[in-house]
Amino acid sequence: MSSGNHLGASRTTLTPSTTNGTLPKSSGGLVPTNSVTTKEGITVRARIDPTLTAEDVVRQLCVNLKVTDPATHFALRDRDTDELVINDNLRKKIKNKVHLRLVNAPHIEAAEIVQKLTYRDEKTLRLSLFSLQKFIKEETFAQEFINRDGLQALVHVIYTEHGNTLAYALTAVQNLMDLDYGWSTLNDEFIFKIVQILASPHSLINVCRPATAILKKFVEADPANAPGPVMASSSRSPPQVPLDSVYRFGFQCVFEQMQRGKGSLETVINRLGSADTAMALNSLMLINSLLSHVDDARWDEFISELEQLNVRKAVIRLMSSHVIDELTSCILDFQANIVRVTYRKKTTLVEPQAEPTHDSLLQYIWDSSKLHEEVDPDGQVVKWKKLGFSSENIIEEFQEVGLLGLDCLSNFVQNDPEVFSKIVLEQLSRPEERRCPIARASNEIVELLSEHWAIFAPAYSTPTTFQPFFLNFYKVHTLAMHFFLRMWSESGSARGDFGRVTALTRSQVKVALQRENAKPWHVLEQDFLEYEYRAVRDRQMQELEAEDDLLSKVPVRNLKEKLMRESAEFVRQQRVQCLLQGAWFINGVSPAHTGTLKRPNAPWRFIRLDNGYKYLHYVDSPAKFEVRSGLEDLPDRIEIAAISQIATGTCTPPSSAVHNHVDLPTSPTPSPLSFSLLTANEGSLADEIATDQSAWADWTDGLNMLRRDSGHVTSDETAGYIKALTEIGLKIKLLDLTGEKVDIPSGLVAGPPPSNTDFFFSDLL
Repeated sequence: MSSGNHLGASRTTLTPSTTNGTLPKSSGGLVPTNSVTTKEGITVRARIDPTLTAEDVVRQLCVNLKVTDPATHFALRDRDTDELVINDNLRKKIKNKVHLRLVNAPHIEAAEIVQKLTYRDEKTLRLSLFSLQKFIKEETFAQEFINRDGLQALVHVIYTEHGNTLAYALTAVQNLMDLDYGWSTLNDEFIFKIVQILASPHSLINVCRPATAILKKFVEADPANAPGPVMASSSRSPPQVPLDSVYRFGFQCVFEQMQRGKGSLETVINRLGSADTAMALNSLMLINSLLSHVDDARWDEFISELEQLNVRKAVIRLMSSHVIDELTSCILDFQANIVRVTYRKKTTLVEPQAEPTHDSLLQYIWDSSKLHEEVDPDGQVVKWKKLGFSSENIIEEFQEVGLLGLDCLSNFVQNDPEVFSKIVLEQLSRPEERRCPIARASNEIVELLSEHWAIFAPAYSTPTTFQPFFLNFYKVHTLAMHFFLRMWSESGSARGDFGRVTALTRSQVKVALQRENAKPWHVLEQDFLEYEYRAVRDRQMQELEAEDDLLSKVPVRNLKEKLMRESAEFVRQQRVQCLLQGAWFINGVSPAHTGTLKRPNAPWRFIRLDNGYKYLHYVDSPAKFEVRSGLEDLPDRIEIAAISQIATGTCTPPSSAVHNHVDLPTSPTPSPLSFSLLTANEGSLADEIATDQSAWADWTDGLNMLRRDSGHVTSDETAGYIKALTEIGLKIKLLDLTGEKVDIPSGLVAGPPPSNTDFFFSDLL
C-alpha cells in the first residue's frame, strides 16, 4: 500500500489525523478503500492493496500507525460481524468497503480468554464466554485455545456455573465441536453432565438448546464417520481410529449416559412440544441423529424405548402445529428414519426360541385368545392353526412380514383383548370352510400397507409430504383388520375367497390412505369402519378393468422393490452430478433467517460442489458469466457439514433482480423455487432461488442426499422420476414373460430335502 503521508514504500495509505480522531479523505488523490478503527477508538481511512496478504496489511497498518507492539500481535476484523480478515476473504472485504477494526490477534485473544476463564468474577467470566462462543469457530484461535488447555477450563465452567453463563459456555463447546479436532479429551463423565443438564427441569431453554446440539455432535462422532483411511478392524467391531481422533464416540457412548440419566430421552421427546421453535428443532435433530446411528447391540432396546415414549405421536402433533419451514425438513427426516425402522422389523425373523421378546409376544397373543391346545387324530398338537395360521411352524408363518407382522398382530390384540377373544371364538364356531384365518389376514394386511408406503430397503424414495397415518402404522393395521373381517362376513366368504377379500382390502387401503397429509383421522376411521361392502366391490371391479392382477403377485412385488432401490440410487447419482457441475441462482431475500454471512450485494450466485463432497464453492456477481471448470473462479465456500437442513419456499427475489428479469414473480410471498441452507443455531448460510423447477429439484434433493443423517426427497419431480424409472424397468422385465404367456406363481413352495447326500449340483451354462 502507498501512503498519502508519503510513508516510504508502504502500500497502505492513511490520511492525516484530525482533532476528533477521525481522518478525512486523502488529499493526494488516492481514494481510500476501507475505514479502520484502532483499539484506542481512532478511525482512519486506508487504501488497501488487494494483492497483499492479510498479514502484510496488518504489518503495514501497524507501521503507519506507529504501533510499538509487534505486528503479529494484531489482526483485522469486520466491525459489523466480528469476522476475522484472512487471505480468503480479504479481497471481498476490500471490494465491499467493509469497516474494519484493528484488534488483538487470535492467539493473543485466546491466551487472554483462557486466563479470564479462571476468574470468579461473574461479569468478567460472562463477557469472556460471550466472546469465546464467536471466536472458537476460527481455526487459529481454536488451536491456541486448545494448546493452552482452554477446553479444560471451559469444561470446569460447565460443571460449576448455571443460567446464561452456562448457556454461553455450552454454546462455545458446541461451536468447538464443529471442528474435527481438539475435543477428543472429552469423556463419558462430561457426556453424562450434559445429559443431566438436559434432563433437569430447572435448565433454561437457552441452556437446553446447545446441550441438545452437543449430544447430537457426540452421536455423529462415530468411528464409522471418520474421514480418510482407518485402521483395519474385524467385522464385529467398529473401525479403529487414532487415539487423538474426535471420531471415537458415537451412539453407544451417548445412549449409555442417557440410560444413566433417568428420564433424559423422555425429556427430549417432551420438548418436541416446546413453544420455543429452536428447542423443538434441536430435540428432533437429536432424535434423528440417534435413529440414524443406533448400532445393532442396542437397536431393540432403543427403538422399544422410543415407542414406549410415544415419539411418533409427538411428531404427528408437531406436523399439525408447526408453522415454520425449519421443522419440515427434520420431520421428513424422521419419517425416513421410521421407514428404515419399519423395514428392519419386517426383515427381522421371528425366532421365539432364540428371542425372549418374540416368545413373550406370541404367548400374550395366545393367552388373550383364551383357547386351549388340542391334539389331532395323528397325534399332532393343534395350536396356532386355531388363530388362522396355515401351519404350526410359527417361524415360517412370519417369514415374509417378520417382527413387524408379529408386532402388528400383538397390537391388534392389545387394542381390545376381549374383542379379539370374541372374534376368535366366533370364527371357531363356524364350519371350517367358512372361518376367516385371522392371523393370515393380519400378515396380508402388513404386506398391503408395506406396499402402499413403499417399505422396501432403505433408499432415497421417501415421501415429500407429511404422512401422519404412516407414523400410526399399527393403528391403521387395526382398522384394516376390522375392515377385512367385516368384508369376509358381509360377503359370506369361504376359505377359497381369501384372495378376493384381500383384493377388496387393497382397494380400500389405496382409497382411504390417499392425501393423508390433509385428511383427518376420524375420516380415515369412517372409510374403514363404515364403508359398505357393495360400494367397495363396485369400485374394485372398475379398478380391475384398468389394472392387471399380475402386479399384485409376490415375485413381481419383490422385483419392484429391487428396481426401486436401483432407480433411487441412479437418481441420486444424477442429482449429485448436477451439484458437481454447478448452477446459477438468484440471491434471495429472507427476513426470517439471520445468519453469520452478510447479505450478498450482487443478485447472482454460481454454486458448485467440490469433488470431495465437503464444500459448496460459490461466487457472487452482478451478472452471469462463463464459469471455468474447477474452483478458481469460486473464492467463497460453505461447508456441507455445517448445513443442518434445507428449507424450501423461504425467500423472495431482491427488487433489483425483479426489475432486470421480468420473468421473475413480483409477489411478496416466498418463491416456490427458493431454498435456504440452514444451520442448527445460526440461521441461514445461503438463501437462493433456482432459475427453473428442474434446477430446484436437482439441488434441494441433491443436497439432502449428501447430508449424513438424511435421505428424504423434497421435490415431487425427483419422487416422480424414481417411480417412473421403476415402472418402466418393471414393464421391460415382465415383457418377455407376458409375451410368452409364462405363468408367474403367487409364491414358491420348497420341495422336500434330499433323502441322502448322494447328489451334486450341475454346472449351469
